[in-house]
Amino acid sequence: MKYLYFAIFKQNSDKQYEVSFPDLDPHAATFGNTLSEALHMAKDSLEGYLLTAEDFDEPLPKASDATSLSVDSGDLLIPIEVDASIARSREENRSIKKTLTIPKYLNDLGNKNKINFSATLTEALKEKLDVK
Repeated sequence: MKYLYFAIFKQNSDKQYEVSFPDLDPHAATFGNTLSEALHMAKDSLEGYLLTAEDFDEPLPKASDATSLSVDSGDLLIPIEVDASIARSREENRSIKKTLTIPKYLNDLGNKNKINFSATLTEALKEKLDVK
């Protein structure tokens, strides 16, 4: 199931970004030293909260509409989307066997260069699908 909640990013006096989810307050709060890190931490925190809520059959609040949320000047209101099925699969972190076909010359070059085909395919898929 996909979820979308809005997060408020507030820069503190130490130039860190504090992140809160108004609909989930005080749950899933986090921070980052940079905006990029705070975005990553916000998604990670939201995933953890949502998976735990699902595990314990806890009801989740309905996500607010962006227009109903107010933020202070200088703060950022950013939507954070989580696909719980992908997050849960990633949490299980198990590998499955896939059979695939590649051109012979790539196989030969890969073997010659001691390429780990599974790791290479995994990295390429993560990049292509924009997942971590």
